[in-house]
Amino acid sequence: MKKKLKIAIIISLIILLCIISILCLNKNDSELRTIKSNKELSKIYEGENSTIKDILLNIVTMPFSFITENWRYYDYSVSDSLNSGNGFSPESIIADTATSSSDSIKSSSKDYSTTNIQVENVDEADITKTDGDYIYSISENDVIITNILDPNNIEIISTIKSTDGSIPEDLILYKNELIVISTNYNNSSSYYYYNNNSNTIVKIYDITQKDKPILLKNYELYEPYYTSRCINNVLYVISSGNLREEDDEIITYYKEDSTTREIGLDNIKYLRNVKTKKQTLISVVDLNNVKDDINVSSYLVDISNAYVSENSIYLLDQKYDYDRYAPPIKSLFGIKGAIGPFVYDYDNDSNGYYTEIYKFDISKDGYVKYSTKTKIKGKTINQYSLDEYNGHLRVALYDSDGARVAIFNENLEKIGISEYVAKGETMYSLRFINNKAYLVTYRTTDPLFVIDLSNEQQPKVLGELKIPGYSTYLHPYDENHLIGIGMETEEVVNRNSIGKVTSITSRIIGMKMALFDVSDVSNPIQISSTVIGDRRTTSAILTNPKALLFSKEKGLIAIPVNNYSEDFEINSSSDSYSSIVNSYTNYKKSYVAEGYFVYNIDVENGFDLKGIITHEKNINKNSSYYYSNSKLLRGLYVDNNLYTVSETAVKVNNLDTLELISELKIK
Repeated sequence: MKKKLKIAIIISLIILLCIISILCLNKNDSELRTIKSNKELSKIYEGENSTIKDILLNIVTMPFSFITENWRYYDYSVSDSLNSGNGFSPESIIADTATSSSDSIKSSSKDYSTTNIQVENVDEADITKTDGDYIYSISENDVIITNILDPNNIEIISTIKSTDGSIPEDLILYKNELIVISTNYNNSSSYYYYNNNSNTIVKIYDITQKDKPILLKNYELYEPYYTSRCINNVLYVISSGNLREEDDEIITYYKEDSTTREIGLDNIKYLRNVKTKKQTLISVVDLNNVKDDINVSSYLVDISNAYVSENSIYLLDQKYDYDRYAPPIKSLFGIKGAIGPFVYDYDNDSNGYYTEIYKFDISKDGYVKYSTKTKIKGKTINQYSLDEYNGHLRVALYDSDGARVAIFNENLEKIGISEYVAKGETMYSLRFINNKAYLVTYRTTDPLFVIDLSNEQQPKVLGELKIPGYSTYLHPYDENHLIGIGMETEEVVNRNSIGKVTSITSRIIGMKMALFDVSDVSNPIQISSTVIGDRRTTSAILTNPKALLFSKEKGLIAIPVNNYSEDFEINSSSDSYSSIVNSYTNYKKSYVAEGYFVYNIDVENGFDLKGIITHEKNINKNSSYYYSNSKLLRGLYVDNNLYTVSETAVKVNNLDTLELISELKIK
């Protein structure tokens, strides 16, 4: 008996020493760490980044890991397929104004449309830009500058060709500077290489003379392009991918104006308790002083979503927690003592799907500073799942328990969280407008929920509307009305030979635009809708809100529409949106037609189709593939003229009558 008591005392002393050691390690333990040597970085690359604290913690919690092993929470019903390279999946919402747009390039006295953006004054890159006098667009590997000063005689004034094999992906226009963001695939045909080892190339041109663009700055980041923003005169380009090794050394450099520059170990940061071989690079350029050196910072975090406000960058990493979870030390050795692990109320935020949110301060132009992080159960769908309002972050997430909205203060401390809605359904879109959130989920019908966020401590679900189909994108018409764009569906009950129901599926029967009256927040209603095409119809607007052209003042809404020969069928237990994404991105789908659908819109009359503009290309009739035809990209207006831009042509039509004014062939 005495021997057993001695053993127990020794074990207790060992555990006590481990606890003291952990507490000592935590003292003055900064959350943000700096890489101190190439050897340390190599260990992280090789997966050898366990600290003494980690080892001690594993020793202390090991007995309880076995106890809790079977108490884990797993959620296999939520699909990971919603994440995409630019932080965009089922696209939802535009920002906090009814007509958010980029004003940083507004110099012409003409009335012209700009890119649909999420946050006012935070410009986003797109494949087509205009300053009212010229159109800048991507056509295959070239960037085309088109003179539209005379709508009756538009002409290509210059072409920026890719000379390094890179492929243009995005454009940003700032005053007399055109930023071209490209991807360098290193001439590899490997799918793995394309998605993991591609580089980001940024070229900044002086376009004071439109016919003679002058290259001012050229730099290359050795990670795949993720997203970018332009705020005032500062350009932020974010790239993210795997750490890479070259000649037994981890790549810690970038290339600027043909000169290789080191990022510097003091600019490579990682976070305590965040273990990953992923790297996110944030480059910063002062567009008013392009000749100055750029700033590049490296953070060893993975990202699957990003949201940028005027003063902050939020990077999100959505994960599934497969690790064994042990209760915190205070629950094991506190008042509850040995019974701690048996009565501890496990925090579901640490189980199943969860999202890490990292906040970076960019309030000082040209300076990126890590602020803090938080972790919450659930996953977002895209960048529009987040919104910053009066300095506080609102985030919409979903998991198998349903969807909800959480609110955090400036330090990412949780202020409040709404109740779950729509258990077992996938969140498809949402829209934050001032102190309200409008949230769409889907299984076999489309519930539109209205959530009141005025009391941040107690967000409250106010109303719900159920209709067939679902909206993947919500756009504010005015303060009392919302436009929803998505798919119309019908429910199909499948039975076996004896009449027993075997499954319930939802069949897409066409695209849908709807207008909702949300003036009575407890009773939102659909006041108008229109179905476009059939079950083969899809559109870029479903995956990218920048494809939308909308003006309440002009009573205008227009979208590109594509039609394929294949049907899309979804079932109630799967992610129906992925079928739409695949239909639009898989160029081997048999192609039928494409067009730019132009509508009148108002509250009294709803949607009225004015006409369809097409950019058909002469093709081989034996070919049925989409890539054999023109790719209609964007529409924009300048004064009373509508310009539609594809990779093969630019057309000018009268905005009122849609009468063709002129046409320019590009390819």
